[in-house]
Amino acid sequence: MSQPSVLAALLAGLRGGSIEVVDLTSPLSSQTPVIQLPPEFGQTQVFELEEISRYDDRGPAWYWNNFRSGEHTGTHFDAPVHWVTGKDLTDVASVPAGRLIAPAAVLDFSEQAAKDPDFLVEVDHVKAWEAEHGPLPDGGWLLLRTGWDARSESQEAFLNADENGPHTPGLSAECARWVAEEAPVIGLGVETVGTDAGRAHSFEPAFPCHSYLLGGDKYGLTQLQNLGALPPTGAVVIAGPLPIVTGSGAPARVLALVERS
Repeated sequence: MSQPSVLAALLAGLRGGSIEVVDLTSPLSSQTPVIQLPPEFGQTQVFELEEISRYDDRGPAWYWNNFRSGEHTGTHFDAPVHWVTGKDLTDVASVPAGRLIAPAAVLDFSEQAAKDPDFLVEVDHVKAWEAEHGPLPDGGWLLLRTGWDARSESQEAFLNADENGPHTPGLSAECARWVAEEAPVIGLGVETVGTDAGRAHSFEPAFPCHSYLLGGDKYGLTQLQNLGALPPTGAVVIAGPLPIVTGSGAPARVLALVERS
């Protein structure tokens, strides 16, 4: 007797509702918040649509658009080549397709971030999570839930900046190094505008998540939504960035598969 098909079982679960698809992607529009660097640096592009035709003289039976966007606008994937420490590593088009589907560990620090927008996750926080839920998944994602997705409809609230710079939660420099060099995960996913904490410009090294993780041939996912709908363990993440040749990253549709009883 032939063995039951794993793919058939997956499709049956999706159709029957025992496997839920959770969209972790922020809708992409001209209102999507974008990172703002000091004015002496180049700036990323706000997402823009340019109408080509809409059932009119320019194209009577079809509607379509050109679009312009930064690679790192909205929910997006950071490839190693994005940072100087990974400049000789893979671009986004060269990321192996098999690494775009991976298990996830979801660490919830939303209560701490609500009290302190500069909250930093330390190695001890991760090890305490592992003591309760088991080790981080080998070849999986570490997803950091902070509740920051609730701010995503406002550029001002999302960046949360003052005269001293942005104030958003993230990893400490030591935790970023540990995730890059010792944890078995392939990357870090966050709800904030970038993988680093808002005040990471003053860390040593500056922007340690970018520096350590991308330099270690790991990846980033940013501006995720709905992490609160995922369990601490067991979800499978599907990250689909545009395969831009030589690209440092790309907007991505990020989905999670969650088994429901």
